[in-house]
Amino acid sequence: MAMRAGTERKLLDAAEELFFARGIAATSVDAVLERAGVSSATLYRGWPSKEALVAATLTRRQQDWEDTWTRAAEAAATPRDRVLAVFDALDAFRTRSDASRWCAFLGTASEYADAPAEIRAVLDVESDVLRSRLTSLAEDVVGAADAPTVGEQLALVVSGSLAMRLRDPGYDTTVARAVAGTVLDAASR
Repeated sequence: MAMRAGTERKLLDAAEELFFARGIAATSVDAVLERAGVSSATLYRGWPSKEALVAATLTRRQQDWEDTWTRAAEAAATPRDRVLAVFDALDAFRTRSDASRWCAFLGTASEYADAPAEIRAVLDVESDVLRSRLTSLAEDVVGAADAPTVGEQLALVVSGSLAMRLRDPGYDTTVARAVAGTVLDAASR
């Protein structure tokens, strides 16, 4: 029997809120069930394990993040602004009601020294999307030859900015945006 869409949403909402605010290891499946108001049989009808639920939660969050980033990039006026729109997207994502202390993907990666396959796959997708989108956007600014290097540099800046939010919840993207602009300017010369 398939899970109802509303029930699935309640479970993913509860898992996202608890896993990414409290931590995955610190959050029991029972806590997710209690928050969602569903039975364990209902949960396991949709996902065979806690790790599968974590992966599903991250997959949904990845799609939400990509949509937010796409809207920010589409609103940008110039190729350079489209690259820097990742920071507009981070700012917009942070204001959501389901925002966590820092990046759910970095948090998950830090909790699993050797992530189970379903979680590792989602983390790899997130890393690949970050790198490939930054590289693709950078091509229009720095050229195809330099774009892979610049994309990797920008991925490091974005990840560093996200990590700083854990140290300082009030940390914004101002410094990271300036560093990314410097990277683009240096590669454009």
